Amino acid sequence: MQTHESPAVTKTNGPALMDRRTLLMSSGALAAAAMGTGAQNAAFAQKADSRGGVGRKALPLRKGMAGFMLAHEQFSGPQLVELGARAEKAGFDLLATSDHFQPWQANQGHSGEAWVTLGALTRQITSVWMGPTVTCPTLRYRPEVVAQTFASLSNAFSGQIFLGLGSGEALNEQAATGQWPSWRERWDRLIEASEIIRQLWTGKQVTHKGKFYTLDARLYDPPAKPIPVLLAANGPKAMRLSGQHGDGLITDPQTWKQHKAEWQAGVKAAGRNPDELPVLVEQFVVVGDESEARKAAQLWRFLPKAFKGYHNIPDPREIQRRAEAEIPIEQLIKEWTVSTDPAVHVKALNDLFKSGVTIVNVHSGQADQHAAIDFYGSRVLPQLHSTSVS
Repeated sequence: MQTHESPAVTKTNGPALMDRRTLLMSSGALAAAAMGTGAQNAAFAQKADSRGGVGRKALPLRKGMAGFMLAHEQFSGPQLVELGARAEKAGFDLLATSDHFQPWQANQGHSGEAWVTLGALTRQITSVWMGPTVTCPTLRYRPEVVAQTFASLSNAFSGQIFLGLGSGEALNEQAATGQWPSWRERWDRLIEASEIIRQLWTGKQVTHKGKFYTLDARLYDPPAKPIPVLLAANGPKAMRLSGQHGDGLITDPQTWKQHKAEWQAGVKAAGRNPDELPVLVEQFVVVGDESEARKAAQLWRFLPKAFKGYHNIPDPREIQRRAEAEIPIEQLIKEWTVSTDPAVHVKALNDLFKSGVTIVNVHSGQADQHAAIDFYGSRVLPQLHSTSVS
C-alpha cells in the first residue's frame, strides 16, 4: 500500500479493472474470520497484521460466520448502537447496517444516518466485522466521499471494516437527488465508482476522467488495512456483474438459490475462484410464533417485490400501500425462520452454509430485538460454531 510519502500517480480512463490482489486477500480475511468470535478474531487480526495481509491459501475459507442486521428503517441510531454492542457480546461475528435516506415503508418510522451509527459503534465494540449492506456510492453519495469515510472508519476500528455497495433505490437516490437513471447506467456508475474508491485507498494521487466521474485527488489518510468491497445483487444480470467486479457478494436467500451460477460465472470470467470469495446472505428470522411473525411482517411486507418493482418507487408511503394491497403476509413469512426451537434456527443457517454461503446475516424484524439477540447468543450460535459445515 502506498504511504503518504510516495508521489506516485494513478491514472484511469473509465472503469477499467485494477489489480485486486491485496483487496482479495482482505476478502479472504473476512471469510476466514468465521473461525471464531471475540478473542479468536482479535488473535486472527494480529496475525494478519504481522504478515501484512492474509491470503486464502494460508488460511482456508471457513464457513459459519453469523452476522446481525442493524435496521435503520425500524430503529433509531442510538438504539442500534446499543443493539450492536449487545450482539457482539452475544457472539455474533459481524454487524451489518442498512444505509437509507428514507425507510422502505413509511410505517417503519426511522432512517438515521448509517455512517454516524458505524462511527459510534467503533467506540462500543472491539472485534467483530462491521459494514453497510449497502451503501450506494453514485448519486446520494460520491465515490470520493465513500472512500474517505470508510478509510477513516477502518483506521478507527483496527481494520475490521467491509464495504457493501449497491446500485441504489429510488426511495433513497431519486428522493434525495431527483435522479434515477436506467438500470444499466446505475450499474455502470457503480462499477466506475467502486474502482475510484479502490484507487483512492492506495494513497496515491488519482487522476480519473471517466464516463460519470472526474477527479484529480489523493486520499491523505488511506486505510491501513485493505477493505473488502462486496457488491449487492438481486437478479441474474446483477449477480454476474457482482461476480466480475466485486470482492464478494451480498444477496438474499432466494436470489442465491436461483442465480448463484450467474455470480460464479462472473467470478470465473474475472479469473478468480468463487470458493475463495465471501458470500453474505440476509436471512429474516423471528424468535416467536406465527402471531409474532405477522406483527413483524407489517413493517417488512414489501420484501417479495423489493427489487421486482418497488425499488423504482421514490415514496415509502406508496411502497407501503402497494405492499399491503399486493403481498399476503403468508407469502412473506413462509420464507422466514419462525420458531422458538433453536434447532430450527441452526438448521436454517446451516442449510445456507451448505449451499455455499459464507456469512448469514440474521435479520430479526420483531420489536423485541433483545429477545432475538439473547436467544441466538445462548441457544443458536454455540451450536452453530460447534457444528462442522461441509
